[in-house]
Amino acid sequence: MARGHHREPQSLNRAAFGATWHCLTGCAIGEVLGLVIATALDWGNAASIGIAVVLAFFFGYALTLRPLVRGGIPLRKAARIALAADTVSITVMEIVDNGFVLIVPGAMEAGLGDFLFWWSLAVGLFIAFWAAFPVNRALIGRGRGHAAVHAHH
Repeated sequence: MARGHHREPQSLNRAAFGATWHCLTGCAIGEVLGLVIATALDWGNAASIGIAVVLAFFFGYALTLRPLVRGGIPLRKAARIALAADTVSITVMEIVDNGFVLIVPGAMEAGLGDFLFWWSLAVGLFIAFWAAFPVNRALIGRGRGHAAVHAHH
């Protein structure tokens, strides 16, 4: 492995699963909150996706920043670590999740009380998790991604 980083496959898989779960949590919070806001304000598809993506990145980064700052790392340095750790993973997850929701007939028009709304969001996030997992695994295996965060624990 690059730069002398050697992890057992089980440990690498566990670290990648944890990083991907972390990403999923931030993405899910942002997606749900964004879509709830956009639906309540009767925004169109582009605005709905836009706010959901912005909030997914916000919450994804916030979930990484919080323990770093609590651990005594200055905010500016913690922000750089969070950007390095999460940007690729969140990007993959958002592309896959939103892409799935867009291809499900009627999902973007479904209201908050509709099963289709929640089903398409849940399935999209499930698929996005498994799309981001190998990305996180590769990054961590190279000492990047969430490996940068764990170096500060």
